[in-house]
Amino acid sequence: MPPNPLFAWDGQEYSFEERGSDWYWALGIVTVAATLTAILFSNILLALVIVAGAATIALQAAKHRKTHHFAIYENGLAIDNNLYFFKDMRDFGILEYLDPTFPPALSIKTNHIFAPHLLIPIHDYDPDEIYEYISFHLPEGDHEETLVERVTGLLHF
Repeated sequence: MPPNPLFAWDGQEYSFEERGSDWYWALGIVTVAATLTAILFSNILLALVIVAGAATIALQAAKHRKTHHFAIYENGLAIDNNLYFFKDMRDFGILEYLDPTFPPALSIKTNHIFAPHLLIPIHDYDPDEIYEYISFHLPEGDHEETLVERVTGLLHF
């Protein structure tokens, strides 16, 4: 990695919401009901998918957020030890939320298969400074909240 970042900060990957035992009981009841319904209709594969999906949701809900180190260099952006070069990025946008508890975020669409969209919370810097710098390297694109992001926000994941 280049020695001196132009911008560097630490941030949480998402906002964690503590879930009580009631939430897990509700998930379990819905899972059992859906699984039994699938079995009654002789659809064992669907029952297995429902159980696997519920287990995945429960594990994801229990996972605590992680703090990452973000840095912007002359040739790209680093998240922890992963460097993403500007030449591998398509476009960017700065998202500012109406809710003041959410920090502004840098949204970048990349050409990477495993990381096609990077959403990075901006802390300790003015988003306009970051916008000005990245606009020299990337075109600005349309970066609205996707349907999946809206649904996960409504479900508090």
